[in-house]
Amino acid sequence: MEKLATETKMYHLANTDLDVSRLSYGTWHLGGTWDKNPLTEDLVDRADKLINTAFELGINHIDMADIYTMGKSDEVVGRVLKKNPGLRDKLVLQGKAGIILANQPNEGDPGRYDFSYDHIVSTVEGTLKRLGTDRLDLLALHRPDPLVEPEEIARALDHLYNSGKVRYFGVSNHNWAQIELLKKYVKQPLVLNQVELNLKHHHLISNGFLFNTGENDHTGAIGTLDYCRLHDITIQAWSPVAGGDLFKTDRGCARVKETIESLAKKHDTTSEAIAVSWLLRHPAGIQPIIGTLNEDRLKATAKADSVELSRKEWYQLLEDARGTKVP
Repeated sequence: MEKLATETKMYHLANTDLDVSRLSYGTWHLGGTWDKNPLTEDLVDRADKLINTAFELGINHIDMADIYTMGKSDEVVGRVLKKNPGLRDKLVLQGKAGIILANQPNEGDPGRYDFSYDHIVSTVEGTLKRLGTDRLDLLALHRPDPLVEPEEIARALDHLYNSGKVRYFGVSNHNWAQIELLKKYVKQPLVLNQVELNLKHHHLISNGFLFNTGENDHTGAIGTLDYCRLHDITIQAWSPVAGGDLFKTDRGCARVKETIESLAKKHDTTSEAIAVSWLLRHPAGIQPIIGTLNEDRLKATAKADSVELSRKEWYQLLEDARGTKVP
């Protein structure tokens, strides 16, 4: 399907030849249930509609992971690509590797992380098979593995890059020191870091001015945002509306919900757009990952790129989210 209208602007990913939409579409629950039940045609039709709607809105970046609905999210994206010849080359496909879910492959096995050469390579090969494509544009290492051997990662990334299976690499949920350790061994530039970031989980941003106060309780975030900016690593924000908590009064977000609604009325837009525009307003060039399964909510969120919050409005949202004034 051709792109009909563009509401999203673009970012150029440093150290790549990729231009990506400022908003990404995420496939966390796209494959249905987290079990081994097969895909249904209803799930394929839903995914087809959502991915094409995202593309019509100007979103060309699709975020995936091998574990999402136990591989079925990859598979359903592959089914959509097969139904839409030519769409693959218009999209930037991003996968993730490194998590093994509990009870896999055997009942009773613990959930764990695995950054070994064999696991990273086999994960990518499985993802490519499910997608029906020969390459991923981006691959992120999903969560830090305490047993990481950086030499193993370097060997895996060399193989994937030299074989053409992955074009560019990044990380997810890593702090600056973990990235620095990887960079000591990995030849390829690490071009992205996907982290939880929203008005409820704002620590990556707020710790920048709270590092010398008693309020700081997320020390791992200190310096990571500035480090990524310094080294041209794009920050991607997963759960940009806190799973919908920002629009509810019973999740500790009543005050910020009221402000979001007031600003939505002022800017003649949606609450989803205001919440996500708070991230887009930051000069780091943050790329929110929209994971909704609701087409109307997808359209409502895509309006974020047409909203420009003032500095006063941005800080008001932060103050209400934190429940206290800036020091």
